Amino acid sequence: MSLLHSNLRKALLGSLAIAATFGLSGVAQAAKDQLVIGATQYPSNLNPNHEAITSKDYILGFVFRQATAFNGDGKNVCLICTELPTIENGLAKIETRDDGSKGLAITFKIQPKAAWGDGVPVTAKDVLFTWNLGRQKEAGFLSLDAYARYEKIDVVDDKTVILHTKTVRSDYNEFGRFRILPEHIEGPIVKSVGVAEYPKNTAYNRASTTPGLYNGPYLIKEVQSGAAVVLEPNPHWYGKAPYFKRITIRTIENSAALQANVLSGDVDFAPGDGVGLTTDQVIELEKSSKGKFDFIYKPGYSYEHIDLQKNNPILQDKRVRQALLYSINRKALTDKLFEGKEPVADNFLAPISPLYNKDVSKFAFDPKKAAALLDEAGWKVGADKVRVNAQGQRLSLDFGTTAGNKVRELVQQVLQSQWRDVGVEVVIKNEPARTFFGETARKRTYGGLALYAWTSDPDEPPVRNLHTSAIPVEANNWAGNNIAAFSNAEFDAALDKILVELDPAARKKLWADLQRIYVEELPVLPLFFRVQPFALPKWLKGVEPTGSGVSTHWAENWHAI
Repeated sequence: MSLLHSNLRKALLGSLAIAATFGLSGVAQAAKDQLVIGATQYPSNLNPNHEAITSKDYILGFVFRQATAFNGDGKNVCLICTELPTIENGLAKIETRDDGSKGLAITFKIQPKAAWGDGVPVTAKDVLFTWNLGRQKEAGFLSLDAYARYEKIDVVDDKTVILHTKTVRSDYNEFGRFRILPEHIEGPIVKSVGVAEYPKNTAYNRASTTPGLYNGPYLIKEVQSGAAVVLEPNPHWYGKAPYFKRITIRTIENSAALQANVLSGDVDFAPGDGVGLTTDQVIELEKSSKGKFDFIYKPGYSYEHIDLQKNNPILQDKRVRQALLYSINRKALTDKLFEGKEPVADNFLAPISPLYNKDVSKFAFDPKKAAALLDEAGWKVGADKVRVNAQGQRLSLDFGTTAGNKVRELVQQVLQSQWRDVGVEVVIKNEPARTFFGETARKRTYGGLALYAWTSDPDEPPVRNLHTSAIPVEANNWAGNNIAAFSNAEFDAALDKILVELDPAARKKLWADLQRIYVEELPVLPLFFRVQPFALPKWLKGVEPTGSGVSTHWAENWHAI
């Protein structure tokens, strides 16, 4: 672990040097009406239904209200609806479909005063437009299931629809992936260019400051591509009036530089929602600047992992995948980097979940076992200590992640060293987040290994990350988030069942099956579950981490003192 100690020491000393150079601003200050936020990523697009990138979700949280979201207590709550439909309150009812099977009729009521930023009301017409578009694979929507699960939608009035599901689903009132689009703006575009060309022509990308694209407390007033997004209050916002008159989200891709900007006061804070300071940086701030910030470490459901290129013959051998995981000392890594605040990921489900299976097989650090597996798979140690097979091919893999993320780059270096110890060579090839997520990961063009995080809602089945239907391919305009292209019939069947199973005992068994299959097949290499680390200036109040989604869903509650 000498490399880990050396690099970590350099990183921490660098942080202290930055603090000494810039000084610390964070003293409680007079109330202010402008806020500057620093983020390490700039989104590749702003359409709520295209691609998965945390920086986009973070920005959209200010300006766009999706149907529902999970709050800091892990509860699914309404954002743009008036009341969460449940079977208990009668807004969701089991019904018999035409073929005799059971489905649900779900009454969804839009906030009466909800309007787009140009004053046009959010109505049932928008719901129907989004549903019809989202069911078409060519539209390239991130979550096809969010729309395909409904066989029809009845319009009761401008603000009320009844959604009819094809099955009785356990997640029937989780509408977070159903992201209603403005028909009066996006509809003419679809009509003009066609569904297949819509992703390239959406106004969210071509005219992203158009007020009518947004329905949240803020509007996007200015976009500096790759550099900044400027927000101002939405005059047609129906909820609590936002406190800040202007919010600037600056992109600072290098996490060390972002820390310097926080310490110098050039940015007010960097969010812990996956696009700001890393956990180790916040830990260091707490040690050196405890009186200047309020610190929060919110346990989360997102986990860092490594996607494995399915089309790479080396990684098609399960023994190689297992050896890669056995040769990583993940416990030492998280202890040194995060002082134990971020637990090792044994599978896709967080240890804080009541559905976590503690009996599932675990891959403890065991380099001898890793070496034995590689020997068995036909990879023998070569003259330069890198393994080769019978054909003379080197056991060498490309390894990419988001450039400028200090922790990820440090993790890469440690893993590179540990894999070298068992005869595996990895070549680091990093890219800016926009390129990595917008092209390389989404189109699965990485050569071997891709390091990033998967986010999920509390106890969300991993349909969009690991179901066969969620594999991005050209035919579906690269929609879906199963970037590892994992396809397993038994896993798919368990996922399909868990979505429609209402009995708690049966659901728990299915959850255990999913975790077992995941560990047996190792579609990705799980590393550690992330916390959401926040270092908030003492004068900023109202920011509440969720542990799963972004805190900006409730940005109207943010204020200065």
